[in-house]
Amino acid sequence: MARTAGITRKWTQRSLAGAATALLFMSAVAGAADKVGRYLKKPDAWYAGEEAAKKAANVLSHQSESGGWARNADTVTAPFSGKRKEIQGTFDNGATTDELRFLARMYSTIRDERYRKAFTKGFDYILKAQYPNGGWPQYYPPPKESYNRYITFNDDAMVRLMLFLRETYEEPRYEFLEKSRRDAARTAFDRGIQCILRCQVKVNGKLTVWCAQHDEKDLSPRPARNFEPLSLSGSESARIVHLLMSLPNPSPEVIRSVDAAVKWFEAVQLRGVRVVVRKDEKSPTGKDRFLVKEPGAKPMWARFYEIGTNRPIYCDRDKVKKYNLSEIGHERRNGYAWLGYWGESLLSKGYPAWKQRLSSPATSPGPATNPTASSSGRSFGGHEHDA
Repeated sequence: MARTAGITRKWTQRSLAGAATALLFMSAVAGAADKVGRYLKKPDAWYAGEEAAKKAANVLSHQSESGGWARNADTVTAPFSGKRKEIQGTFDNGATTDELRFLARMYSTIRDERYRKAFTKGFDYILKAQYPNGGWPQYYPPPKESYNRYITFNDDAMVRLMLFLRETYEEPRYEFLEKSRRDAARTAFDRGIQCILRCQVKVNGKLTVWCAQHDEKDLSPRPARNFEPLSLSGSESARIVHLLMSLPNPSPEVIRSVDAAVKWFEAVQLRGVRVVVRKDEKSPTGKDRFLVKEPGAKPMWARFYEIGTNRPIYCDRDKVKKYNLSEIGHERRNGYAWLGYWGESLLSKGYPAWKQRLSSPATSPGPATNPTASSSGRSFGGHEHDA
């Protein structure tokens, strides 16, 4: 498969506009890191101290035999007390990448081989988990009969992995890694970009955005939990576009992908509405969530859009699709992020800055990638998938 131009080149000079785009992207994906992530901003001197050593020992104890870490686990406060063989490594909810960043900081500071070996094991775990088509499952090894095997954009899992891999071959902090591994990370990132381009859903001949999950074999959109239907994602797609815009010399296929996605975000924004939480004595929690009309409110986006109609959709745990937030039960209505401002920074700042950077003489589009691999997208006609 042809490599996306510019991805494999080291980005030695970044324009101000490009830096702004990268910062916008990082802010877009922030907020979902594991608890270990709060220590990553500590100065190097802290990593040489006793507190860091204790927390690092805890992080090591939580590493699975395969190399990853479990989801929603506090891996720094106390050592793991169970059987290590029962730890299920994953990339869900920010797991694994921040533990590896922490261990890299430890090794870079005090050069203890325990941290380098654990980091390398986790790094290799990420590379092994990548499918031949460039995508990553939510769990590795991927379960055969579960949505966890699908290529997972949900909660930014794949985007986080790609950002981490790019760090390892661009940042001096990871120079302890062998050149062969840094080169492998670069190749994995390139393949991830190709996978993203191939997964972009095409409806009636036009590129749109992405589903939160895609089939690991044919790349078609797939549902996940009962309340996460087959759809176009207004949340995860925004992060994917930010990632594509962070490429230093995007190919024509990448540019076409971004332009089409932004056009979709512009078309599906919800105007004149706002989500409010009100007291409700009849509800189980004493409050309830409503989508109300409010002229002049800033645009919102739905988490899920019906493929073919672009209508926002909502679901209870019974898989029944509804078109109004008020039509689903209290538990799911109040327990999931159905609407948000995910496209706001993309349309107001990220995309304009990116277009300005592309118009700069210092930035030129890279050569085309393999057209059969990147530009076809996943086709839909009306409501039906072209099987």
